Amino acid sequence: MQGIAVAGTVLVDKINEIGKYPAAGELTEIVRVQRAVGGCVPNVAIDLKTLSPETEILAVGRTGEDEDGAFVREELVRRGIDARFLRADPSLRTSFSEVMSVTGGQRTFFTYAGASAAFGAEDVDFSALGAKMLHLGYFLLLDKVDGGDGLKILRAARRAGVRTSADLVSNNAGAYAKVLPCLPYIDDLIVNETEAGGLAGIEPENKNLRKIAEKLRGLGVCGRVIIHKPDVSVCLSERGFAAVPSYELPRGYIQGTTGAGDAFCAGCLLGIYEGKGDEEILSFASAAAVAALGRPDAVSGMMSGHDVRELCKKFERKKLCL
Repeated sequence: MQGIAVAGTVLVDKINEIGKYPAAGELTEIVRVQRAVGGCVPNVAIDLKTLSPETEILAVGRTGEDEDGAFVREELVRRGIDARFLRADPSLRTSFSEVMSVTGGQRTFFTYAGASAAFGAEDVDFSALGAKMLHLGYFLLLDKVDGGDGLKILRAARRAGVRTSADLVSNNAGAYAKVLPCLPYIDDLIVNETEAGGLAGIEPENKNLRKIAEKLRGLGVCGRVIIHKPDVSVCLSERGFAAVPSYELPRGYIQGTTGAGDAFCAGCLLGIYEGKGDEEILSFASAAAVAALGRPDAVSGMMSGHDVRELCKKFERKKLCL
């Protein structure tokens, strides 16, 4: 088996650039419109393929049999990703987000669940995939996955000898309980501090990160618990605890934060795939996030692994404070 399969959320971002966000009842002008692929599968898969062009990357998910679905498929194929396992469902519309992007500022997302909400265990055929690793994301944004199919997929991966990883989206505290039964079937859990704290039931402060990671390992995560924050990332595994501070970036460098989490995840997955140590995984993942932060969209800032390392030679890391 070889390659990394990325499964789960597939959508199209319809990005509307505006001068300012209007108050209720007000009108604001859209000054530019563009379309981009989005969601865990396109973002993480594209980042992985850009970081390591020689690694086989497979996209697994569900789209509609429509223009947006064709757009996602064409974009992935253009970037060298195996899109054979994207299922086109004629009865559903491809998931999308209407993004209101304030020029030079933050973005607001209005998401239509669409075909990704119907993605489930029947969409993942491990005998056909032949991948060494499967990353499943985003939990708490996939109706069937959250309703039990996530557990089915992860159990099937375990039976097939496939290494598993997962991430999720931030949600209210009660929703995290849906993910807990899956933890014993996840080898590598990659989450931000809010999600980690929600799963563990512990406040996500820096001083608590090790305690949170220990709690999640105790709840069943088999390999690594990786938690990332804007200022630091940590990893707990059978090898022990590692922490790596983020880079100190110059004013004006950050053009957008949309793809930083997915870029960090892609860096982790590639490091795991290549058998790197925990601290090296965190170091490379945080560098990949820096590349993503340099562009306003999710994936265009990514570059080869060599270039990511060269880019970050210009920056110093923050002082570690745990």
